[in-house]
Amino acid sequence: MSSPQVERTELDELTCWRVRTAEAELLIAQQGAQVLSYQRDGEQPLIWLSEQAAYRQGQAVRGGVPVCWPWFGDLRRNPPEVQGMHQGGPICPAHGLVRESDWELLNIDSDGPAVHLAFVLDTRAQPLPGWPHAAELRLDIRLDERLQLNLATANHGDAPLALSQALHSYFAVSDIRQAQVEGLDGCRYIETLEDWQLRKQNGNIAFSGETDRIYLGTPDRMSILDPGWGRRIDLEVSGSKSAVVWNPWIDKAKRLSQFADDAWQRMLCIETARVMDDFLVLKPGENHSMSLSIASHSL
Repeated sequence: MSSPQVERTELDELTCWRVRTAEAELLIAQQGAQVLSYQRDGEQPLIWLSEQAAYRQGQAVRGGVPVCWPWFGDLRRNPPEVQGMHQGGPICPAHGLVRESDWELLNIDSDGPAVHLAFVLDTRAQPLPGWPHAAELRLDIRLDERLQLNLATANHGDAPLALSQALHSYFAVSDIRQAQVEGLDGCRYIETLEDWQLRKQNGNIAFSGETDRIYLGTPDRMSILDPGWGRRIDLEVSGSKSAVVWNPWIDKAKRLSQFADDAWQRMLCIETARVMDDFLVLKPGENHSMSLSIASHSL
């Protein structure tokens, strides 16, 4: 292929964009500006997409890289400053208000073998329910020899803006029971499955049951080691010092929507985030960017 190709396609109710380069394929849903899948030629997928994924308007797709904003997870578990930004009553969707919104595709351009797409959601033109603040959210997606995501927030209001956020990345693995996460040794983490106790990571993370941890003070680099597929997925982040590591395991998998009973074996979430005491405060007129770069190498 001499140059990248970008094709608009419809998956059930969702408008999507399929990107092909000489070495990789990427699929993006315009709803939520959600990366759905990413695969290098001759490799297993890097980004996991559920076999039971549903492509419905107003419903987040299971898998890919959902954007969680302006809060992460249960709003009630967020810092008081983040909770106070919401003024719409006690019932709030998990992971914020933009996963199911229709973002604007701002532009598509190429630079040699690379292709770049930019999506924007401006709350001044598209107000969010219960969240009456002026902000612009932009996701830049660049595909070359790696996949690069940059989530930028601009505060266009006249008061400080407090928020938490995440790039909720689902990674594909051969078998979660063999996979490990490298790079978080020594980090503090919150064990949400055991009364939100604060603990310290010792060595690599291995998996033998349901996992739902919030890591704090995280480094700029970490990796998923996958001996079954003989590869490592290297993650480089900026603008973030917290991350969530999640796998539902057997019992919870059976309760999840758009999720096969055995799919827990084939996926692992490492979510680049600004959560807990790493939440973000933007002054009027201020901008912030959080980025994630994904690459694969042989073990």
